[in-house]
Amino acid sequence: MKALHIILITLTSLSGCAKKSETAILNTVKTTNPVATDSLSYLALGDSYTIGESVTQQQSFPYQLSNALNENFISNKSPFYIQNPTIIATTGWTTDDLINGITNSGITNKKFSFVTLLIGVNDQYQELSLSNYEVKFAQVLNTAINFANGDTSRVFVLSIPDYGVTPFGDGKDSIIGPQIDSFNAVNLAISNKAGVNYIDITPISRLAATNLSLVAPDGLHPSAAMYALWVQQLEPMVAAQIKK
Repeated sequence: MKALHIILITLTSLSGCAKKSETAILNTVKTTNPVATDSLSYLALGDSYTIGESVTQQQSFPYQLSNALNENFISNKSPFYIQNPTIIATTGWTTDDLINGITNSGITNKKFSFVTLLIGVNDQYQELSLSNYEVKFAQVLNTAINFANGDTSRVFVLSIPDYGVTPFGDGKDSIIGPQIDSFNAVNLAISNKAGVNYIDITPISRLAATNLSLVAPDGLHPSAAMYALWVQQLEPMVAAQIKK
């Protein structure tokens, strides 16, 4: 037993060293809901904001969302349980990169109970065109809808956060902010046309201008506290659609 305990500790330590710059398709063990009769799967698509760069896996918004939903279901004795999220995301990914990542993920034929999508900040940062983003975002959104078995009510698009207010933005918020707004105008219009759910978390991201506790230690990405604020908006919307 002592040897087994040492092996388990070693494996745990090694798993914590995984680089978040790599594609993450993650599933870990979590305590099940004893009253659950309907186990639901969750796919999160995106970039560094989805994998939670500079925070722990459990502090990323997909994991916080899963945990919040399960707490809701347990409290209300609902017969649902959210599995740990499957995540396809890598730091630095543009929308084109996400499309390629999905193609190479090996899960293109799978279906999920619900899907979140947050992509576009690296298109803006790399100065890619809005016209390219418009075409590619529509493409990846259609893919997300297909992953949700065609049910648009089970797809949730998050707006792009404004990193211009962070220390990394270096005081260029008056330039970066309007550009982020332009990209968000595109993904909002496409989301509305497709009939999916849309969550505008950009105003929350701008709270970091006066509250650095909402920024991760790298001076760029959201902290766990910031992600928690996103989840406060996202969780009731997801829960409502699941319970329908």
